[in-house]
This record gives sequence, structure tokens and C-alpha cells, in this order.
Amino acid sequence: MSSRPTIKEVSKIAGVSFKTVSRVLNNEKHVSEETRRRVEEVVARLNFRPSHAARTLAGRRSFQVALLYDNPSPYYVYHIQIGAQKRCSELGYRLLLQPVDSQSPDLVSNVMALIDEAHLDGVILSPPVTEMPALLDELDRRGLPYVRIAPGARKEAGMAATIDDIAAAREVTEHLIGLGHRSIGFIRGLESHVSTWDRLQGYREALEAHGIAFDPELVAAGENSFTSGGEAARKLLEREPRPTAIFAGNDDMAAGVLAVAHESDVDVPRQLSIVGFDDSDLAKAVWPPLTTMRQPVRELAYAAANLMLVPDAEQRVTLEHKLMVRSTTGPAPR
Repeated sequence: MSSRPTIKEVSKIAGVSFKTVSRVLNNEKHVSEETRRRVEEVVARLNFRPSHAARTLAGRRSFQVALLYDNPSPYYVYHIQIGAQKRCSELGYRLLLQPVDSQSPDLVSNVMALIDEAHLDGVILSPPVTEMPALLDELDRRGLPYVRIAPGARKEAGMAATIDDIAAAREVTEHLIGLGHRSIGFIRGLESHVSTWDRLQGYREALEAHGIAFDPELVAAGENSFTSGGEAARKLLEREPRPTAIFAGNDDMAAGVLAVAHESDVDVPRQLSIVGFDDSDLAKAVWPPLTTMRQPVRELAYAAANLMLVPDAEQRVTLEHKLMVRSTTGPAPR
């Protein structure tokens, strides 16, 4: 046997034709589950990796997709990349990681140039690129497959992997209300993210459901970054009376709130409760560990890649969120 296994060896050991092995590798239809399982076992045993060039020449696909991202949170971007990369690798596709400027007037032309130059089979869009209508229109016009991670606007466009941001934010706010908090600040994220407004809506719905008047002065603008979270926290903590709890729209901003609380000698959680959103690595790295809403970011990206690359996959999938109660929330001070 050669040092590098060939498709001939796979087909011989599995007892099937070359074409059947190719169908299994390309996730095509018309292969029985028994045959698929047998071929996959041989592929795994031989550690067979099909030649990318040969697969490209054999058909019209390039077996390349791109992940487009524009997000100031390094933790979020990292987990999006890892999740999408894992599923693409499992299915024999190459994932190109492409940062973009979602506010650039050249966004659409730049993305189309990438698609043409790399002969992409599809693109995975992460927030806020998911919300760019001109880009969605051009992808639809070209008929190029695309999948959106956590879309807000035009939810019907393309395939999508998402969570229920409104319900998740409502649950966070109700956790704080259940601890006796009535003055709850909210730090919203980037305006271009529809999830920003969904989380604000969930916060407002929880207040209303418990008879607490919404105070716009308790809502501060952030940019999904540590620095912006700290700046927003300073404004909220200067209020008299200051809020007894702050819900930040992501973990980076919540970490900024926590840093300002430490600088200001505000005891967390005895004097101030803090909640984030995402359950990123940062949430467990700060002190005290951050109470946060777990958004399965890596799993969302994995599911998005699966939607695009597996034939007959669902058009959209909604994953579960989970409140992770740690040490930054406690009873409201008297």
C-alpha cells in the first residue's frame, strides 16, 4: 500500500465502486446508510484525504466556502471560526476566513470579487454581515448558496442558524428581577446588529411583565467592545440613584462594566449585579466569574456550515440558549 491512500484502495476495501466512494465523500444522495457507513469507516481507518485539485477537476465545484465576519469581539469571532472550520473539515471543504467592513460602500463588489477569484461554492455570513440587504440581494441574484448566522432582518432570506435573542434577554432580565432588582441598566451593542434591538426588546418585555416602568435613561450605547462597556458603565454609575444591576449585551462589554466597578470600589455582586451575553471564554476568566446567557456560538457556526454543505439539510435551525449563573449576580441591596 502506498504511503498516501488512494480512492482505489478505499473502494476495494469497502467493496464498492469509485463512483460510490465519490458520492459518499461529496455527501450526495442515492447512497444507502449501510454503504455510507462502510465507506466512512474505511476512510477513517486509512486516514484518507481526497485530493482537493482532483475533486475540483472532477466537477464544477471548488470545495471552498468563505466565512465573512466583521465583529469587534475576538472571542465571538474565534468561536465562529472554529465551529465553521470543524464542519467544513469533516465534509472535505476548505474554509476561507475573510474579514470585511460591513459599512464599506464597496462591500458587495469586494465580496463578489472574492467569490469569482476563489470560485466559492457558497458563503457563511456572520453578524452584522447577515444584515446587509444589498449583499443578500446580489447573492440571491447570482443564485449562490449562503447561510446566515443569527439573522435579524429578512429572516426568510437564505438558510439560517440562530437563537431566540428576545427570549434569552427576557430570561436574563427576569433573573435579575427575581433577585429583587428594580433599577436595571442595559448596555446595548452595535446599532447595525439586529440582535442588539432584539435583546433590548426582551429586556423591555421582562420589565413590563413585572410592572416595572421602562426608563430610557437606564439604556446606554455600547459597541460590543470592552472599552465601550466600561464607558457606558461610568455613565450609568454616575446616576443618582445608580442602578443596582447592569445587563450588558455581550461579555466583552460586561467585562468592561466589571472593571469599572472594581476601579470605583463598587462591590460585585453586593452593591451591583452584572450579567453578560454569549458565555465566551472571557466570562470565566474575569473575577468574579461572570453570570451570562450562553449563546452556543461555536455550535451555531457548525450548524450553519452543515446547513450549506449537507444535501437536504433543514433551511433553518434554532439552537437553545442557557443562563449561566455565576458570581456577578446576587440579591438587590436594600
